[in-house]
Amino acid sequence: MPSAQGLLSDEPEMEHSLHALQLLILLSYLNCLWQDRNDYFLAWNLIVDYSREQLKSKDFRGPDLFLVKGVENRPRPSWVVWEEGGKYPDLIVELLSESTAKVDRGEKRELYERVFRTPEYFYFSPETQEFTGLQLRGERHEEIEPPEQRWRWREVLGLRLGIPNQQLRYFFPSGELMPTPEEAEKIEWQWAEQERQRAERLAQKLRELGVDPDTL
Repeated sequence: MPSAQGLLSDEPEMEHSLHALQLLILLSYLNCLWQDRNDYFLAWNLIVDYSREQLKSKDFRGPDLFLVKGVENRPRPSWVVWEEGGKYPDLIVELLSESTAKVDRGEKRELYERVFRTPEYFYFSPETQEFTGLQLRGERHEEIEPPEQRWRWREVLGLRLGIPNQQLRYFFPSGELMPTPEEAEKIEWQWAEQERQRAERLAQKLRELGVDPDTL
């Protein structure tokens, strides 16, 4: 069977800067969390080539974001199912826009359910905040009912997914919001500054007691 490498997706380009920002958030946070792992492939707007008929008809699908677990983490020009041991994405996220929403809710949902057998499929609109999570149960995708906090549990990642401040973000199983790399650096700096101030207060108290802290 011929390879699909080098073929371009016919998916529409992102229509809003919010879409690019949202993809950056989802990609960078997970890559940061899994930086020590080499058993997954995470990509955005990359072709998933899945059959000879699809290759001939040039009916290519490039999900906005997809994750495949249990594979080598290396660059690929496309995801060719028959060259990857028959593996399909374990998780797909589509960002809705005016031109793609109908396809994402209908045609793509059917493809991901019937052909890809995708365990989890989420779609989200950065503009309207529409958010739906689907999980494969038996032969059909069924909606993941959100709790009051609007989280949706993602078994594939072992994380929650929710919408704080109108952005799709990851949450730890405890419900704590996963910080961005920048937020994590700020938290670490604040912790170090608190420790420095605590040490300084302790040293001052020792000096008041006539003890030189530098000799301890």
